[in-house]
Amino acid sequence: MTFVPVPRGSVSDHVFAQLRDAVVSGAYRPGDTLPGERELAAAFAVNRHAVREALRRLQQLGLVRVSQGGATRVLDWRVHAGLDLALSLVRSGDVLPVDTLVRDMLEMRACIGVDAARLCAERADAATRDTVTRAVEEYAALAPDLPRMAEANITLWRHVVRGCGNTAYLLGFNSLVAGALAVGEVPPQRRAAELLDVAGHRRLAAAIAAGRGDDAARQARSLLTAALAAPAAPGQECRA
Repeated sequence: MTFVPVPRGSVSDHVFAQLRDAVVSGAYRPGDTLPGERELAAAFAVNRHAVREALRRLQQLGLVRVSQGGATRVLDWRVHAGLDLALSLVRSGDVLPVDTLVRDMLEMRACIGVDAARLCAERADAATRDTVTRAVEEYAALAPDLPRMAEANITLWRHVVRGCGNTAYLLGFNSLVAGALAVGEVPPQRRAAELLDVAGHRRLAAAIAAGRGDDAARQARSLLTAALAAPAAPGQECRA
């Protein structure tokens, strides 16, 4: 594997990114041993501290296992990595295309959202149901301003996911909306059918308020799968 000497800005970031991409792309396979710190420092034309920091970050992502005083062995990222890797890869579209990552995360968002809506209808207390109803009306008042609706939509769904009482769903939701929805910055126009369906959001809130779990799940599915059926238009691709 040939590495490229890096510019002097955030040196460890560049070392980390190249090693990460080499692992995810398969240039290094699970079980392979990475070159030693001295060899990597020479290849990148950086000091060993930058290499050590990059390896530490790779280990945190579940891409390698660093043995104290020994070899750095590559792990199978499909087994050991989590959502943090997707958030990192969004800046490396040549390894896993950004549009593919966004599609995958929108699909995950829909799966979590559908069940969270059902559970919120079944488990939420009266105060949470009222909060969801108010959030929908505040959301509706922003139409047709898509960028502001997109922000309010995150707030609305945060109430729903909190109300469902599932901590794993909440943590997954936090990862999905960290920085920008579904990893990449999905243009609101791509989600126009979902965002502008104010009536659909009101039906969702009504189902949650009435404790109708199956109805809430059906309405959530209708809303959250709309973006999956809408390909990115020219000039509206997902941006890192």
